[in-house]
Amino acid sequence: MKKLIYSIALISLAFGCKTPQSINTTTEDRTVVNLDLVNIKEDKVKVTVDPGKFTSSEVIFHIPKTVPGTYSIDNYGQFIENFKAFDYLGAQLLVVKTDENSWKIENAANLDKVTYLVNDTFDIDGEKGVFSPTGSNIDATKNMLLNLHAFIGYFDDLKEKPYQLIISRPNDLFGSTSLPLAESLKLDDLPNSKKDIYLASRYFDIVDNPIMYSRPDTAYVNVEGIKVLLSVYSPTSVHSAKSIKPQIETMIAAQKRFLGKIDNTANYSILLYLANPSKLDAKGFGALEHHTSTVVVLPETMPIAALNQSMTDVVSHEFFHILTPLNVHSNEIHYFDYNQPKMSQHLWMYEGVTEYFANLFQVNQGLIDSQEFYDRTASKIESAKSFNDTVPFTLMSQKILEDQYKGDYYNVYLKGALIGMSLDLRLRELSNGEMGILDLMKKLSEKYGKDKPFEDDQLIPTIVSVTYPEIQNFFDTYVTGTTPIPYDKFLEKAGVKLTTADSPTGFFLNGQVPYIDGNPENNQLFFRKGITLNSFLSDLGVKNEDVIKEVNGKVYNIQNVYDLVMASQSWKEGDDISMILERNDEEITLNGKISLPTTKKSTIQELDLPATDPRVKIRTAWLKN
Repeated sequence: MKKLIYSIALISLAFGCKTPQSINTTTEDRTVVNLDLVNIKEDKVKVTVDPGKFTSSEVIFHIPKTVPGTYSIDNYGQFIENFKAFDYLGAQLLVVKTDENSWKIENAANLDKVTYLVNDTFDIDGEKGVFSPTGSNIDATKNMLLNLHAFIGYFDDLKEKPYQLIISRPNDLFGSTSLPLAESLKLDDLPNSKKDIYLASRYFDIVDNPIMYSRPDTAYVNVEGIKVLLSVYSPTSVHSAKSIKPQIETMIAAQKRFLGKIDNTANYSILLYLANPSKLDAKGFGALEHHTSTVVVLPETMPIAALNQSMTDVVSHEFFHILTPLNVHSNEIHYFDYNQPKMSQHLWMYEGVTEYFANLFQVNQGLIDSQEFYDRTASKIESAKSFNDTVPFTLMSQKILEDQYKGDYYNVYLKGALIGMSLDLRLRELSNGEMGILDLMKKLSEKYGKDKPFEDDQLIPTIVSVTYPEIQNFFDTYVTGTTPIPYDKFLEKAGVKLTTADSPTGFFLNGQVPYIDGNPENNQLFFRKGITLNSFLSDLGVKNEDVIKEVNGKVYNIQNVYDLVMASQSWKEGDDISMILERNDEEITLNGKISLPTTKKSTIQELDLPATDPRVKIRTAWLKN
């Protein structure tokens, strides 16, 4: 999950493990990978990959172009250097780089191994556009955050074969992961070092299990039949696993109670990397889900209360991915193509329903009250208006990597969640409160499970078959169709009312949601695409995607965006305002008067109904069942 607007100077923060399997242990039929975390030079890790014997004349080795959960093209091959292939006598074989992520090796029947160097992403200015929780960190004596897709590749036709991963590491750095550890051995030729040996049944299980090596700062949470590892890296020791554990324990216990028997995950890992904003470090804050683990990146400067709330909002979303896509997913995910990806139609479920559950469980378990849940829902309704509401959600999902649709990705956490809510309310209405979307997901989990993917075009017919015939019309109209969802009509089924009115807002921030964002590759600030600008910006003539060059004679960029926000707080109604912007590669100047900004705000409130009203029964079943 990439649930984030790129963080700018910490003023905006949006929330943007595999159980052991039967693994073939014969050495002839597996790919053996060695990562050397001991002899790191120039901040680069040497990787050696031994694939076993080939019979073909040539083979192609790939580093992923994209990975599950990112929904973006990141080209991890751009961080690979000095790629070489060797025969059994140690001589180099001819290698041709066919694209940014692939290398063709000639005379493959004699191929013994390939070697290459991997650079990390965190200390590259702008991280080359890679979202931090999907990236990597190499700090030889302190921390190595290994999203393994950035380090380990695969040969054609070997993705479904077993892997053995051998990591040489300093004695004082320990690995936190959900990947099964077979053994840990001393290295006789490298004093004060060990090698950790991990086993995986296929390449997917390598990519699906990140590892963080650091000095131990861990805590375990054992609740409701699940063991959760919390591993924290705080570079200046501001935070610790001990201080964060109580919030994680409360959250996981509530989620497990909410899920009930629908979940069968026994182990889960949370790898929390806290970035130092004052240094060249990770700048993209949020998380990336894996089947039984998640990588979270947040700023170390967050106060503990804010950090705990962010962990609840972000990690709860990631944890719910153990339901989908872990237990309910299509062939496109189960047999993911890392270099020629084919995307599923069902982001509304993978991300949307997951985001809906991440909020619903909090009101269901008493972590927030109903009005807070309504306020969050209203905020999603308002924010979703910034996106084209007539694009079929299944079409957008299938084409999410294409230029025309990739800018709509954030809407999966808005309209995607609202699709989940509307479907939930429709099911409650049809069943007189007895069945909701969680019940539906349980049925789907029982039908499929983690090892049985579905055909992408068969999911909706299956949902209809296990619920009600009327649900077909819901999908035809609002999910595969072009009709916007009338949220007020669905909310009325539960006796709550949706209204809209003007509300005061900030010049550049609407609460915690920024009107501006930054491009880390060129340091520019711009007004975000896919958001309704406030009245002040609209009246001045600002348009989405305009690049900010100057405001009232001062040059602004990512580095001093905080100064811009602070300066705007002293602006007075009626004062002069001047902005120099770049629009379609042309510089324009906007002059006007400052007006107090407002925005349209949706509000949701419960209707005062007698207890015998059937809508009260649906509301109670919706929020508390």
